[in-house]
Amino acid sequence: MEYRAEFPGSSSMSINSDTSRDYPPVFSHEHGPSVTHHQRHKHRAELPGSSSVSMNSDTSRDYPPVFSHEHGPSVTQRQQHKHRAEFPGSSSVSMNSDTSRDYPPVFSHEHGPSVTQETKSNNFLVGKPTSCCVWCHGALKDSSDFCPQCRENSRTRDNQQAANTGLQKALDALKLTLINRCEHVFEGTDKTGSEAPLRLIYTELYITDVQNEEFQIQHEVRQVERTSKKKILHETSISCQDIFKTLPDQQRPIRVVVTYGVAGIGKTFLVQKFTLDWAEGLENQDISAVVLLSFRELNLVRDEQYSLLELIHVFYPTLQSVTAEKLTMCNLLFIFDGLDESRLLLDFTNRKLVSDVTQKSTISELLTNLIEGNLLPSALIWITSRPAATSQIHPTCVDRMTEVRGFTDAQKQEYFRRRFKKNKLSSRIISHLKTSRNLYIMCGIPVFCWITATVLEHMLTTEKRAELPKTLTDMYSHFLLVQTKKKHKYSEGQGMRRQKLMDTDREVLLKLGRLAFEHLQKGNILFYQEDLEQCGLDVTEASVYSGVCTEIFKKESVIFQKPVYCFVHLSVQEFLAAVYMFHCYTNRKTEVLQDFFTEDDKGNKISPEDISSLEGFLSRAMEKSFHSMFGQLELFVRFLHGLCLKSNQRLLGGLLGQTEYNPESIQRVINNLKEISSNGKCPDRCLNIFHCLMEMKDLSVHLEIQEFLKSQNKSEKKLSGIQCTALAHMLLMSEEVLDELDLEKYNTTQEGRERLVPALKNCRKARLHEIFVYMGKCGPVASALRSSPSHLKELCLSSINLEIPADETFANLGDPNCRLETLRFENSTLSENNCAALLSALKSNPPYLKHLDLIRCTLEGSGMKQLYDYLESPHCKLKFNRVTLV
Repeated sequence: MEYRAEFPGSSSMSINSDTSRDYPPVFSHEHGPSVTHHQRHKHRAELPGSSSVSMNSDTSRDYPPVFSHEHGPSVTQRQQHKHRAEFPGSSSVSMNSDTSRDYPPVFSHEHGPSVTQETKSNNFLVGKPTSCCVWCHGALKDSSDFCPQCRENSRTRDNQQAANTGLQKALDALKLTLINRCEHVFEGTDKTGSEAPLRLIYTELYITDVQNEEFQIQHEVRQVERTSKKKILHETSISCQDIFKTLPDQQRPIRVVVTYGVAGIGKTFLVQKFTLDWAEGLENQDISAVVLLSFRELNLVRDEQYSLLELIHVFYPTLQSVTAEKLTMCNLLFIFDGLDESRLLLDFTNRKLVSDVTQKSTISELLTNLIEGNLLPSALIWITSRPAATSQIHPTCVDRMTEVRGFTDAQKQEYFRRRFKKNKLSSRIISHLKTSRNLYIMCGIPVFCWITATVLEHMLTTEKRAELPKTLTDMYSHFLLVQTKKKHKYSEGQGMRRQKLMDTDREVLLKLGRLAFEHLQKGNILFYQEDLEQCGLDVTEASVYSGVCTEIFKKESVIFQKPVYCFVHLSVQEFLAAVYMFHCYTNRKTEVLQDFFTEDDKGNKISPEDISSLEGFLSRAMEKSFHSMFGQLELFVRFLHGLCLKSNQRLLGGLLGQTEYNPESIQRVINNLKEISSNGKCPDRCLNIFHCLMEMKDLSVHLEIQEFLKSQNKSEKKLSGIQCTALAHMLLMSEEVLDELDLEKYNTTQEGRERLVPALKNCRKARLHEIFVYMGKCGPVASALRSSPSHLKELCLSSINLEIPADETFANLGDPNCRLETLRFENSTLSENNCAALLSALKSNPPYLKHLDLIRCTLEGSGMKQLYDYLESPHCKLKFNRVTLV
């Protein structure tokens, strides 16, 4: 599976046409005067190209940079003076050191005149002069009359001064390039949109340290739901400017940082803000040069061989004059944006060693050696990625892992208030979003905030419609319609009047839908021109629909003449894929359907009759989503169910084909969802059934569980499987942590109890009795142990059937997030594999685990004695009850 994310290389990034899913379009319609050169002096250092000196600096541009190979996190100016000279790229020179390592001091015990400030400014950084030096400098004006020693010293100084001046000019030019690239963003297409200064529209993002990889087993929308309630922990957020600041308990400097976040959460916007602050002299001035690259760019040269120096020159022509020697003396920061879009094979075990910046190799080997520290070991590395792709970086190479969680509730509201000048409009939008929990949670993603603002602004100001979207399918259906109307406005000058989709619109959107569907199955979110052509699209058609499919053109170098495309957000790709699939169903394109479904869960080939009815078609789609390893098809299936509704079919005109609204058929679909068996399925996957009901606007189960939670005699109410799923979802999303989850207290079937297990994540004590417990890596028990935060402190597994093997679950006892203090097995049988897995976990000394109870348990195989011997050994600090040996 290929993953790709955002790409910061364009000098003018269009939000509707030049941004990708990871480019969080945080907009404002407030248009003020452009920031002039004079105004910049009020809030930042002078722009590179003039002096690049902070207005608070007491040093002038005439002081050449004094280089150092030291590196580390950002430090204050005073700290820099204490331990090192200033790096190139900054204009000030350490006041504690008047000599550069590049100028060998000439020592003498004779006393002569001190080195004057004028001498320093000419870079004559020498020790005490000899009498010859004193006589030469004092009596002679022409250097040709100097003695041989002074003549050589003078020549060396002149050459070094020229070299430093050339390097500083190159670094100043780099800063100007990065300012031009990052200073402004565009709303709309390049030609029709309005330029907006990044500083005026940027909304701070919530960033924090992380210690686990739970994200790898969930759809990204589910991850947004999970992180939406983390505010109850009062976690300390991290400023992007402090990303390389050493933590109090760290023994070594932070060199490699990986920052992950779901699509559209703001990763690329984050690195642009960091880069702009550096280029304008506001932050991290101990860094000499920021080299900002995207994996999307690197994909285009992945088959070429370069040295690291050549690669930098290709992507940043302004640094052509920087030699290998100068490069190694600079304090560099490499930012690699969008690891999930990489088509490079990062092999940290079989790579060729590259340690010289002039040594040619593949792009993949250059990156792995750079990350490992074999190449430019002093360079700082910052990598951004969507969650699942972070596993490509060997964990031993990463000094810090951080997560971008998007907007908090307060930041969501700030976003809408900054976008709209009219307070009444922003207040109405915020009030409406709060009535739909799903929509409000999704607004944690900045791109979804933009989609929502685009739709609701149009509906409230242009159409002035009272009925606003309440589901995700509603919102994306309106978004698609608004984009087609914008297209007509921009291309034909027509007004934003309400109209049905034109035939040309339908044709192009279905081609986009095919592109979205075919590449969703492959895991691709990045497309090239040949991908579009295979679906019958040309460049012009994709460009016209810029609000849906983003086109990126790179213009700095000839290697970037190849256009790159992606949808503005992954959810837009999933929605259009669902539209295309629904169109294929209504138009009886059985070949497409059969290729997708292939066979049922029993291995039988799907026949046209199996998917001829609406309920059969959606049932097969739901079944297929259950078997997607990481839940990749969950949102796609939600959209399919939402498209059944007459309101969305009417809104999208003939895009879905000739559909007949049949209330009986819709009710059969709803009934099928409620009756789906969860046998053999991971309970976490079953939560999507409840979401599909909500997309179909069937609130019956939701209301039933609300009444159940209010009732005093809960044990008298028998819960169905779907009600247990709904209850698990509500307990999971509650901001209050449940004190105890005892499955025996619920009046339901064994299957119903299994569906309640996902609620483990949000309780302190849990008792699971007489159920099948899925103990795999994506099982709810493993997820509860390593989730962030993990509230679970006591877990009792009573008379349970453990799936074999359970090693991936027990391994989570040592996870940094795990807070489990008591683990109890009652009347259970642990297989040999279970014993071995548990023993391995206990030997890792889980920090919080204090008690292990094996009450009336049966341990099978040779592993039982090894486990028992360890529990009796002095190395074991656990309190435990004796086991039953068989």
